[in-house]
Amino acid sequence: MKKLRYLDYYILVPYLVLTAIGVVMVYSASAYWIKTQYGMAETAMMVRQLLFALIGLFLVVFFYYFKLQVFTHPRWIKLMWAITFALLLYLFLLSHLRPSAAINGATAWIQLGPINIQPTELAKLAVIVYLATMFSKRQNQMLDPDFSLKQLAQPVIMVAFCLILVLFQPDTGGAMIIGGITVVMLAASGISIRYGLTWAAAVGALVAGLYYALSHLSLPKALLESYQVRRLLAAIHPFAMRKLEGNQVVNSLVAIAHGGMFGVGLGNSSQKLGYLPEPYTDFILAVITEELGLIGAIVIIGLIFFLILRFYLLGVRAQSSYHALIAYGIATMMLIQTTFNVGAVVGLLPVTGVTLPFISYGGSSMFVLCAAIGIMLNISATQKRAKEKKVGVKHA
Repeated sequence: MKKLRYLDYYILVPYLVLTAIGVVMVYSASAYWIKTQYGMAETAMMVRQLLFALIGLFLVVFFYYFKLQVFTHPRWIKLMWAITFALLLYLFLLSHLRPSAAINGATAWIQLGPINIQPTELAKLAVIVYLATMFSKRQNQMLDPDFSLKQLAQPVIMVAFCLILVLFQPDTGGAMIIGGITVVMLAASGISIRYGLTWAAAVGALVAGLYYALSHLSLPKALLESYQVRRLLAAIHPFAMRKLEGNQVVNSLVAIAHGGMFGVGLGNSSQKLGYLPEPYTDFILAVITEELGLIGAIVIIGLIFFLILRFYLLGVRAQSSYHALIAYGIATMMLIQTTFNVGAVVGLLPVTGVTLPFISYGGSSMFVLCAAIGIMLNISATQKRAKEKKVGVKHA
């Protein structure tokens, strides 16, 4: 219990506020939809989200007291990857053996009774912990001017295999988040800047080239029929595709415009009444903006970014490279996820099905984010304790 005095309230308070807002907004966004579409009780999704939040709170407490060095043990790493790859391989086989299992064009969920598990969410945290372990153990080698990327063959192969399995679902958003985490953690590991610049240039050129090609060039019919390509085209020209993949984006923009600066009031959204499909998931921000206005949306996004900046700050202050890399990885995960979600809602990025942290309905996302909160509280407490001991030694 002594560790409670080291609690970081700059992390704990925003997390609790966001989780509470999420439960309320899931109820507001889901009540009409699940009653009319599925014949369920209006409170069904709210009760589930509240249950997810309570289990998540338990995970926060567990990882706050957890010894993070356990993650560096070879047996733990093998077990972690065995579970992650087993779940991802199961989805790969499921997508080929039972195509009807796909939801919204992707086989990304494993159904266990009344709940669905999304292995990609677990893979994000697995990649962060694994790369933090591998890079911190190799830090002295990576700082050497003669260092070669060949020495990182093992982590590169492991993460690449994970990315391939995620892309096969297909989960483009999840793959891009894992890819972004990998690049940022590699850059933060102390590796030569020329490698970082090479990776950044290659990724930037690829994204710019694809965007230009899809915007201006004529494409083969087979490519145009691709679900992912249609989503990208819908982000570029949503109103031209409003009867297809552009429907969500158009209705999201209508909701934002209707809400204005101060919103129409909690529970009074019109776009959640059958216009936005499953409005309590990745497009819940559109309902929030319509009901609470631009001011309400900015407050929520501001709280999320406050957490992200806090995590980066803890990474900068960390005395341990292992703790620093975990902090950078978790912060980057939340940053990319929030950017993708907000970008899709306002029509600036393709719809990738990425949830808004702590707000959107979903168990897997909530559990992973809560575990991440517990880990960051743990790292913050470790830093405070080390600082306290240092000050005590100086006074002595």
